[in-house]
Amino acid sequence: MDERLVVIGADAAGMTAASQARRRDRTLEVVAFEKGKYASYAACGEPYFVSGDVEELSDLIARTPDQFARAGIDLRLRTEVTSIDLDRRTVSTLSHSDGSTSETGFDKLLIATGARAFIPPMQGVDLPGVHTLRTLTDAAALRSIAAAGKGRLVVIGAGYIGIEVAEAFDTRGWDVVMVEALPSVMARTLDADLGSKVSDAMTDSGVRVITSVMVDRIEGTDSVTGVTAGGQSIPADLVVLAVGGRPVSELASQAGIPVGPTGGIIVDDHQLTGAEGVWAAGDCAEVYHRITHQMVNMHLGTVANKTGRIAGINLSGGDARFPGVLGTAITRFHDLEIAVTGASKVQAEAAGIDAVEVTVSGLTAAHYMPEAHDLTIRLTVEKGTSVVLGSQIVGGAGAGKRIDVFATAAWNAMTAGDLEWVDFAYAPPFAPVWDLMAIAARKAAAVARS
Repeated sequence: MDERLVVIGADAAGMTAASQARRRDRTLEVVAFEKGKYASYAACGEPYFVSGDVEELSDLIARTPDQFARAGIDLRLRTEVTSIDLDRRTVSTLSHSDGSTSETGFDKLLIATGARAFIPPMQGVDLPGVHTLRTLTDAAALRSIAAAGKGRLVVIGAGYIGIEVAEAFDTRGWDVVMVEALPSVMARTLDADLGSKVSDAMTDSGVRVITSVMVDRIEGTDSVTGVTAGGQSIPADLVVLAVGGRPVSELASQAGIPVGPTGGIIVDDHQLTGAEGVWAAGDCAEVYHRITHQMVNMHLGTVANKTGRIAGINLSGGDARFPGVLGTAITRFHDLEIAVTGASKVQAEAAGIDAVEVTVSGLTAAHYMPEAHDLTIRLTVEKGTSVVLGSQIVGGAGAGKRIDVFATAAWNAMTAGDLEWVDFAYAPPFAPVWDLMAIAARKAAAVARS
């Protein structure tokens, strides 16, 4: 009898794994459950759908249910898995279409339940006009509001999603206020002085940025009218909560599958959980950080797709190991690009690594070219060895993707001395003759030796 794989969660990790497993083993029966009405979509593109840069919601859907069906995958949308029985090897499901319940047996199980937007416990979060941005349904609702006419938006939280939502509504001509409890924007990603470059760009664009202030409550009776933060009232027609996400691991935990201190499901480097024949991948699972050597829970599309691929190979009889993450990420606010990889000096030292850092500023292109924009690079290396640990970049067009060079260096434990002499491409529209990456590496190597 053919084996059956059940997949819980049909987005990036789940459907990457399902497709990989089915491609490798054509006898494998694959059933995938998704409680929402969309599967396999590009969540990272949602802010750009809200802004209008992406025209159609369907543009964000990677593969349709019909395409999965032709690949031999039984995809069941609007069907929520409500429990896992490891002893009986079954999952219980609830159809959100007709309310029916059923059980489905499995030989192998992949949990790819993703993450949910965190809803802070404050007054007013359930008012009409309070939104999050996590799913295509969220994106469709915000697009409809943004396109209906100009208004007043308060974004609570200044991480990646908060910055991108602010950009989207600023593009639409809305009045935007961002409120952040931490001392600077993107404080979990950027050092404060680099974060100030982001907030300066936002302020220059007309976005009001308020930091070091907690939101006390969301105001309104029948709908949102504003927020109270630090004793001041800020009027709003719309509030977007962008205060991070949490792994959806309760289903696994209730079944007795171990969950780590991050809230993510504990997995090994094959994405195998502590339960026999059960894998987990994507935002709901922990991953290994190559610099800090700690298990982390990281909500990035790149990580979801990669861990899904690893799981798909292994649950179809292969032997693939996930080598870990650096947390490389990039975003923008209009013309300003922001990118990070690896660990900052503070993060490295918290992990017991003796680290030093250098900061250099220059241009993205030759100074006489119209393409030249300001660029700041912060490079963190290990003291003594000068092994590259991480980098932060803030700058104009052409700045952000330089982070990939530092990610490659950190991934391969290159030294700053090695990186200084890498044969970088040069032409005036793209870089100065000494790219700022090389200058940062040279200075970091010198500081590491001192």
